Amino acid sequence: MILEHKHLLVRAEVDNCPSKDELGYVLTWMNDLIAKIDMKLMQGPHISYIDQEGNRGITCMALIETSHIVLHIWDEQEPGLFQLDVYSCKLFDLDIVISSLKESFSITKLQYKFLDRKSDLVLIDEI
Repeated sequence: MILEHKHLLVRAEVDNCPSKDELGYVLTWMNDLIAKIDMKLMQGPHISYIDQEGNRGITCMALIETSHIVLHIWDEQEPGLFQLDVYSCKLFDLDIVISSLKESFSITKLQYKFLDRKSDLVLIDEI
């Protein structure tokens, strides 16, 4: 296997944001996403609700064989905010990740950056 270094960063605004009572739904979504993009789960996913004013929401993370997937959800603002981070040394299909988000959550706005951390980096100084 040739190592890749693909890093997807997603920011999405969401109506009807999952709440503290819907941790199971988010956990199921994470497991389904891992299967859909053909990754091997190593640990997790682990999920917690953070109940801190100004930072309320869900964090769900999974260690995959080729790196990690982390989803942060802030549910106290309208619309709610998702930040998703998928990093893998194995190729994965960006469209599957985006479709999974759109199908499972009430996305009103979605932005992303898909980096190739092997070639998209800017060389500042060679040591």
